This record gives sequence, structure tokens and C-alpha cells, in this order.
Amino acid sequence: MSEAGLDELFTAAAAAICRYRPADAQAARAAILDIRGQDARERDGVVPGAYHVPRTVLEWRVASREWRNTALDGRPLILLCDHGYSSVLAAAALLQLGREAGDVEGGFEAWRDAGLPVSRARRWDGLPGMGPPD
Repeated sequence: MSEAGLDELFTAAAAAICRYRPADAQAARAAILDIRGQDARERDGVVPGAYHVPRTVLEWRVASREWRNTALDGRPLILLCDHGYSSVLAAAALLQLGREAGDVEGGFEAWRDAGLPVSRARRWDGLPGMGPPD
């Protein structure tokens, strides 16, 4: 895919989802899903109360009958990545699976820069995406 094709894909995905400013995401009655890798979470911190659902297992934890995290059932979802790009494509994929999903504009970086709460990442040794909220 060319860079122009990627830009078009991103633009279409962003138009399909609800994009939240960090403070609006914090105030929303939704589950925040941190789709970043564990290394970024340990380096930069986490959003208290967010569920860590790595991008690699996101669709399975949200939409699979057998492998889903039932704590997320029936809840609107707001996805959070590092800078607000991969979360757009991931949220659009969840919309295609019938879930209400949006993302945080600017990702974790914007959340932190807005002065919103951040805490240290904790370790989870169970299945990725199945742990309790941070």
C-alpha cells in the first residue's frame, strides 16, 4: 500500500469513529482500553482504571465468544495508543465487529500532556488482555 493509500485508510477510519479529547475520554462512561505494548506502559506509565488489551489480541478480547474479556461486554470502548494513530484503525475494526468504539486524540502522550492522572504499570502474568483494570 502506498503512503497515499495509508492516509486514505486513516482518514476514513477517523471519520467513522468518535475521537475524544483526553479530558472528554476521562469523563466518558466508557471502558478505556490501552492497546500499547507492555514496554511502552512500563516506560511511560498507564491511565488508572484502563484495561490493558494489547493490539495483537484486541479483536479476540472484545468480540470473540470464547476468548473475550467479559468485563468489556456491553460497554462503549475508548482506545488509547501512544500517539493516537493505531487506535484509530483499531477502533474502526471494532466498529466493523459491531462494537461502539472510539479513541483518544493524541493517545497517551496527549493524556499525559493534559495533566490527567498517570500511574505506574503493573505486571500481569495471565493471558494478554484478560487482566483487571490498571
